[in-house]
This record gives sequence, structure tokens and C-alpha cells, in this order.
Amino acid sequence: MPTVKAYAAPSATGELIPTTIERRDVGPHDVLIDIKFAGICHSDIHTVRGDWGPQQYPLAPGHEIAGIVSEVGSDVTRHKVGDRVGVGCMVNSCGECANCDAGEEQYCLKGNTGTYGAMDRDGTITQGGYSSHVVVTENFVVNIPDALELDVAAPLLCAGITTFSPLHHWGAGPGKNVAVVGLGGLGHMAVKIAHAMGATVTVLSQSLKKQEDGLRLGADHYYATSDQNTFTDLAGSFDLIINTVSAVIDINASLQLLKLDGALVSVGAPAEPLPVQAFSLIGARRTFAGSSIGGIKETQEMLDFCAEHGIGAEIEVIPASKINDAYERVLASDVRYRFVIDTATL
Repeated sequence: MPTVKAYAAPSATGELIPTTIERRDVGPHDVLIDIKFAGICHSDIHTVRGDWGPQQYPLAPGHEIAGIVSEVGSDVTRHKVGDRVGVGCMVNSCGECANCDAGEEQYCLKGNTGTYGAMDRDGTITQGGYSSHVVVTENFVVNIPDALELDVAAPLLCAGITTFSPLHHWGAGPGKNVAVVGLGGLGHMAVKIAHAMGATVTVLSQSLKKQEDGLRLGADHYYATSDQNTFTDLAGSFDLIINTVSAVIDINASLQLLKLDGALVSVGAPAEPLPVQAFSLIGARRTFAGSSIGGIKETQEMLDFCAEHGIGAEIEVIPASKINDAYERVLASDVRYRFVIDTATL
């Protein structure tokens, strides 16, 4: 079992530190990936700090992984040495349930295996992409098109697919008015993708400080939710609202912005509940829904779509020594719009 370099959290309260972790030997259906870049997701912070439940430590997070295949198992057919590949938020599923059969492995009825902090099929705890190498079964490795640089592609493996999937599922496109709540790591991708799909895009942000960015990224309109006139002026305006923030917002106020049969989909995951009043839904046959990443097939479709439309994440590349600083800056909303670790600095 190979030992590889990594950055890991020693506890829920400790800073991430350089260490080594164990990777399994490459099996017949496995792919060994030389990780080049790993994005920092707000979920990484929630997880290592125990916001979503207790963890086993040390824990190396990271589920926005881009790299190069350096070894393949004897029975691998989907990938070869030298391929540019990515790994997202899951590395396995049962492969047998109705949802897996439908290509929706993220909703595996037995629970998918998360890229880090999850019990793997061999009984070990998975470790993520803040590391030099990872071994993943071939079916959970996607190809990164040549048109995408690896650094800007890494965040697509979470932020990209997490927003692409609901936009695709709820039919964002020409003639549809789409609002994006929050212009952060997820929100900036939602704006880019919805614009490329042909929708009319509005950003709803707490303030107007990122307005210039939002319009540059593809938004047609930009409003501040701190201004109560926004909710009056935009009532009944949107077919679809994608809520990307990982903090509590007034869901009932946001629901009033939907048209008849509109949907508000949350992809941000705050630790606290989001209360919803029944009449906020009943009044116009509105839907309040959630969405989790995407299946492997859809993730590949997303990467191909982004390559076709020249869409990558807006990133700030950092050395591994700056991970803890980056965490504090994420919490302070001081990043535009995704930190990406250069794993050569491990």
C-alpha cells in the first residue's frame, strides 16, 4: 500500500498540516492519478470542522481533483496512462440499485462513497485530493477535454456539476428566467453555465459589491437582497432559482420571486435548517427542492459542455502552505472565486 504526501486535518479544531496518507494498491479496475490541482470547496471546511457530523482524523479533504493517469489496472478499459482526468465528490457506489442503473450514482440507495471521510468498500476511510496521488475505480474517473486547462477544470468537478445538474434538470435555456442566489464558488459557475445554456440570468447577492464581476461572468441583471425593494420589484419573476449559499437565507421571501410552477433549488448546504412555510409553496404551485452534484455520465457531459463553451472556474492558485489561510478567506468571502491548490507544492 503506497504512502503519499498530503495535507490533512488532525482534528476538528486543528489546522491542516503536511503529512502522509496511505493509498491502496492499484487493483484490476483501478486508476492511479498523479494529482496536479485540487480545488478548495466550502464543503471541505464544513466536513473537517465537524459541522456535518463527527469525522475520523487525520482527514485529507478535497473533491475537486484534476490530474494525469500514471497507472491503470489490468482490466481497465476507460482510461490509459497519460490521460487528463478528474475525480469529483464520489469514488464509488453500489452499482446495482435503481438510481445507479439510471446513471444517478450520487443518489445511490445504499449511499455513494464520498471522496473523503467515507467508509470505502474495503473498510478504510477515504482520503481526498489534498494529496499527491489517488487511486480510484475507473468508473468514477472522468476525462478532462484538452480545451480545458487542469487548474480551471478542477473546480468543475464539484462547483461545476453541482450547478450544471439542476440547471439541466429544470430546463434552463432560452426563454427561461434564472436567478442565482450568491456569487461565490458555486454561484459564479451557475452564472456562467446558465448564460451558456441561453437563459436570462439574474444574480441575487447580499450587496452590489460583486456586480461588475457578475455582469462580466454572464449575468443580465444584478440585485442586492439587502434591499427589500428587490423582493417587491422581482416578485413572480423567475422560472428557476438556484440557491448556492451555505448559510441560512429567508427561503420564504425567495419563493415569492418564483413564477407559477417555478422551482427554488438549494445546492448550498448550511448546517442549520431552512424553515419553509406551506403557503409559500401553495400560493403559486411552487417547488422547493435540493440537488446533489451529478452522476458520472452527467459530469462528463458537463465537462464537455464547458469545454465547448470555453467555461472554466475563476481561480486563485495557491501553494499547499496557504491552505489554512485560504480556509479563513473562504469563510470571509474573500476569494474570487475558487482557491485551487498546486499539489506540486506538497
